Amino acid sequence: MAAWPKSEKNRMAQSLNGKTALVTGASRGIGRAIAERLAKEGATVALTYNASKAGADEVVAAIGKAGGAAFAIHADLVDPATVPSLFERLDDEFTTRNGSKALDILVNNAGNSGWVGFKDATPDSWDTLMAVYARAPFFIVQAALDRLADGGRIINISSAAATKPVTAAPVYSMAKAAINNLTQALASELGPRGITVNAVAPGYTRTDVNAALRENPELVKAVEAEIALGRFGEPSEIAAVVAFLASDDGHWVTGQTIEASGGYKL
Repeated sequence: MAAWPKSEKNRMAQSLNGKTALVTGASRGIGRAIAERLAKEGATVALTYNASKAGADEVVAAIGKAGGAAFAIHADLVDPATVPSLFERLDDEFTTRNGSKALDILVNNAGNSGWVGFKDATPDSWDTLMAVYARAPFFIVQAALDRLADGGRIINISSAAATKPVTAAPVYSMAKAAINNLTQALASELGPRGITVNAVAPGYTRTDVNAALRENPELVKAVEAEIALGRFGEPSEIAAVVAFLASDDGHWVTGQTIEASGGYKL
């Protein structure tokens, strides 16, 4: 049997060929892995960053080197004025690249430091956390609605902490619980347009956010003892779940929070 030409094999393997995607907070960690996976599947990926332009540029370069298409936009999601300006930039970029501002896949992933304990929390720290983890996804979806294609995908990155709260991070846990609720509300709202809305809830995942924790063998042992599969997850494993939900194969799943934690605190 004759082999498929390499270009044809690659095209057939790309489940998101011709799609456009926005991934917030994708200059590192889970967001980076999601952006790279969606680009690998054929999507043109817009990614946002706040503090690390260098990190975002590195992601765009890595995607380009692998044969994908991506670009980065700065967005400080603590500032509510950022959302309209983000979409102005996004419209310009997608129109220039694709001749249309249509968006097929939206991944709300951006975050900031969530480890603020109950006694140390202040109104300012509360507002900053809730602005990024809860308010921004709400208004990003609102802004995306007239751009999001019928049959599109919204994927919110939640956390296992939404249902198994982390006592060291109560505001973070509350914000992620709000995302789970928003996911269900949006699934009902957007179902008539064929748009699916789901949340992916990672557990402990190997990123730079928990690098200090992973340097302590006793803490690592304690965490892994609470995970059925006995280890930290990898960002690529979270990205794989997101890629499934973004694909045609995920079209009959909506309003769900899928915990991708290796079985955390079962």
